[in-house]
Amino acid sequence: MELQLKGITKQFPGVLANDDVTLTARSGKVLALIGENGAGKSTLMNVLSGLYHPDAGEIIIDGQVQKFDDPGDAIKAGIGMVHQHFMLVPVFSVWENVVLGIEPTRAGGVLSRKEARREVKEISERFGLAVDPDVLVEDIPVGIQQRVEIIKVLLRGAKILVFDEPTAVLTPQEVEEFFGIVAELKGRGATIIFITHKLKEALAIADDITVLRGGKVVGHADPATATPEDLAAMMVGRDIELVVEKSEAEPGAGVLELADVTMLDDYGRALLKDISFSVRAGEIVGVAGIQGNGQTELVEAITGLLPISRGRITFEGKDITRYSPRDRHTAGIAHVPEDRNHMGMIGSFSVAENLVLDSYYAQPFSRGIRLQGDVIRDSAEALVEQFDVRPPIISNTGGALSGGNAQKMIVAREFSRDVPLVVCAQPTRGIDVGSIEYIHEQIVKKRDEGKAILIVSTELDEIFALSDRILVMYDGRIVAELKASEATPTEVGLYMAGRAA
Repeated sequence: MELQLKGITKQFPGVLANDDVTLTARSGKVLALIGENGAGKSTLMNVLSGLYHPDAGEIIIDGQVQKFDDPGDAIKAGIGMVHQHFMLVPVFSVWENVVLGIEPTRAGGVLSRKEARREVKEISERFGLAVDPDVLVEDIPVGIQQRVEIIKVLLRGAKILVFDEPTAVLTPQEVEEFFGIVAELKGRGATIIFITHKLKEALAIADDITVLRGGKVVGHADPATATPEDLAAMMVGRDIELVVEKSEAEPGAGVLELADVTMLDDYGRALLKDISFSVRAGEIVGVAGIQGNGQTELVEAITGLLPISRGRITFEGKDITRYSPRDRHTAGIAHVPEDRNHMGMIGSFSVAENLVLDSYYAQPFSRGIRLQGDVIRDSAEALVEQFDVRPPIISNTGGALSGGNAQKMIVAREFSRDVPLVVCAQPTRGIDVGSIEYIHEQIVKKRDEGKAILIVSTELDEIFALSDRILVMYDGRIVAELKASEATPTEVGLYMAGRAA
């Protein structure tokens, strides 16, 4: 099926999300759709999948104009969406998830389990999507869960497949397997739209590339001749330095040390298992791993947000195991949290207020119970200029900032403190390449000032770009410690998947 979007326009109050967008996705080809956060990619795909009605423009499939009143109409027209966050029921089996809502029945309306299993097996074999129909979804790796999502849309007759950030949670080995699946789908004539922020992957897998910026199509690229730098410049509107420039680390004294740290949940299950490592002054230690293997709990243990069950955490020679989050903050630990909206800021507070969110009670921002408004304003104005927060209006609410500028605001607050240790969890998650470039520069600058930096990221490219040492987490344990300059993505990916390199 050939898909054409002609002049698609979609407006929300105060926001023109899609502005006369025209593009073509060819049968048996991959169209990579790239752009910054807020460029209009998600809105456009919601229009295509029937969730939104366009204010203007046409959806054309094989020369026929389509009108979708709801997602059911889009599915009937052959459009299938594989979301970044899988829409699966963990306690259901593979076959139960796949046929949910279109269950095959026999006489009397009774569910035919045999037919359901047969349908799943037939689709999986036809498209090379090896999966056991009877296994529970919660018991299979994310790469196999993604196959289940693909089988779901294929069973519903999808000929146009939309993949939204499909490699975001995959190991390098799973990415290679996914690319093989895409090649098989292409060979069978499927039309594929690949939404991604990973420029190298777009160039590797796509036949055509379309770039959105500010709701408009700003360019097309041929993967055979384009470079990541070309695509980044189109996305942002200026030249971007994609390579993090940094010299060899010169580590000093130990700043943070974890010894046999174990954390149990309320049911006695181990979330962290005998974690031991150190971070020294003047180095960046990166923690790699697939989301859900204990990285979040590790950061919360270090920052005091969750108590540990046993073990010891030492900071600058002091045992801080029982310190509260405020005590750790006061002792000299800065924290950029993984969820900026829920843990990093208060959206209804002003930029100025957010910039003192964790230090408003201390001098010079407070004298006793009285806040020093002039000092807070002066500090905020200096920080938004220094860290390039746009727009530089400190009276704006934090929630009014774009994702990249909200992240820069949080980085400004934490990096402006002269402290020995900075813990950054997912420091560039969901932000544009321009903001990523800036934040990476600030992290390396902190290291070069002699600070100890701990980075937790699910982006393997980011781990390799920033880290001097790499720790790999799997199932709540540190399963590998590697020198970044000597490690390879393949080696780290094997550890991430729980397989020895």
